[in-house]
Amino acid sequence: MARVLVTEKLAQAGLDLLAEAGHEVDVQLGLSPDELVHAVAGAQALIIRSATTVTAEVIAAGEDLIVVGRAGIGLDNVDVEAATARGVMVVNAPQSNILSAAEQALALLLAQARNVPQAHAALVAGKWERTKWEGVELHGKTLGIVGLGRVGALVAQRALAFGMRLVAYDPFISSDRARHMGVELMGLDDLMAISDFVTVHLPKNAETLGLIGKDLLAKSKPGLRIVNTARGGIVDEEALADAIRSGRLQGAGLDVFAKEPATESPLFELPSVIVTPHLGASTTEAQDKAGVTIAEQVILALNGDFVPFAVNVAATDVSETVRPFMTLAEQLGRILSCLNDGLPDRLEIEYQGGLAGAGTGILTLCVLKGVFGAGTTEPVSYVNAPQLAAECGLEVRETSTVTAHDFVNLITLRNSGHAVAGTLAGPRSEARLVMMDDHTVEVPPAPHMVVVRNDDRAGMIGVVGTIVGEAQVSISSMAVGPSSTGHTALMVLSTDQRVPDQALERLRNSDGISDVHTVES
Repeated sequence: MARVLVTEKLAQAGLDLLAEAGHEVDVQLGLSPDELVHAVAGAQALIIRSATTVTAEVIAAGEDLIVVGRAGIGLDNVDVEAATARGVMVVNAPQSNILSAAEQALALLLAQARNVPQAHAALVAGKWERTKWEGVELHGKTLGIVGLGRVGALVAQRALAFGMRLVAYDPFISSDRARHMGVELMGLDDLMAISDFVTVHLPKNAETLGLIGKDLLAKSKPGLRIVNTARGGIVDEEALADAIRSGRLQGAGLDVFAKEPATESPLFELPSVIVTPHLGASTTEAQDKAGVTIAEQVILALNGDFVPFAVNVAATDVSETVRPFMTLAEQLGRILSCLNDGLPDRLEIEYQGGLAGAGTGILTLCVLKGVFGAGTTEPVSYVNAPQLAAECGLEVRETSTVTAHDFVNLITLRNSGHAVAGTLAGPRSEARLVMMDDHTVEVPPAPHMVVVRNDDRAGMIGVVGTIVGEAQVSISSMAVGPSSTGHTALMVLSTDQRVPDQALERLRNSDGISDVHTVES
């Protein structure tokens, strides 16, 4: 059971999932920065939304932290670099509010075009001002989409229904993909020069901060209206206010601000500016999805499982070909480390068969997680395993070949003294060890295993079985593999419990047995 600290309101369905998984859910809302530093001590997981800032100090105070979960998309309020340095996984819910955010962008776009808030305010104040709040149609206008990711793509899809011409700036999207969406790609300067409306859908980072500023706004088409539902700070608010005052821009619709909560801004004084208090994800549906999704991700992280939405894991794109092999890869790493009686000096990983062309980066992470999980006492995750390898000077070499001689797929690990290989077999894709130290064996990996190297002569199986049986340990499965020379053999046993040290010592002292190793998970 882990303690999960929740510092902002989370959907009840998400809280229930965490509790049902056996975790202690500690909800503490409205913590000050100092209170957060105190509260995070002893927590294994921290779940936040946008109002909580997770600094390096917070992460350092959370010495037991395994995962920080952001119930939403943006992570500009989390020091991801500091978390990664301490091996803390950072996860988010990137798909939970994309539909709500896209609809909020369209709402501001329509409100800008038709002056809806201004006309409403005038009418309830007793003013019938039809001429003053005359608007424009979206049909036939050019919409510039800055960022054609998940949200931008949804906005494009909906804007097409209004009969708008779509152009976009996104250096990470191919022309073919954009064309398939009915969008023309172009540079940002060109987009600003021809667009009647611009909507922003970018992450906030060093490259995008202040991207739409004084110089770019000066190049914009006269009468441009800008909508930003992405992150505050991407649009320079002072420059935007100046451009609207000068008459260069017609107006703006903003849901996000450089500093939040925002209660003062030069933009608030301008009648053609429409503002909302960061409501992009504020729908019942989005909050439910975000709460459930982040709870699911945190549970996976606490279980040591692969987390699809981890943002600081080196490999997150997992194909359906690779996914079934992840547990096997970790088991092989653990077994090799146990055979080596500690961390290996180098590690060679070979992928054979269909795996070779399916993206094996995550499998290498799994191998490292297994290697260090058996060879160190500190917690090991997909985040810190590569760092531990670098700190220990472990040289990792990967090779891949689409040709597999004896198996459809095969993972082989080697270091200077030991080797192990495994595959998935049968209709249920069950894990099998098929080679150990170049001896052919076939046995399923198990939580408790004993590896015995002995002379290849009669009676050795009986010696091992007798000693293990007298220790009141049952052998679940056994494989025996002779060496190519015929002088030695290898026995691999799976047992129902750990073999006691006294029995292991008897095995090591028995005539004809040269080596005994245990594998525990």
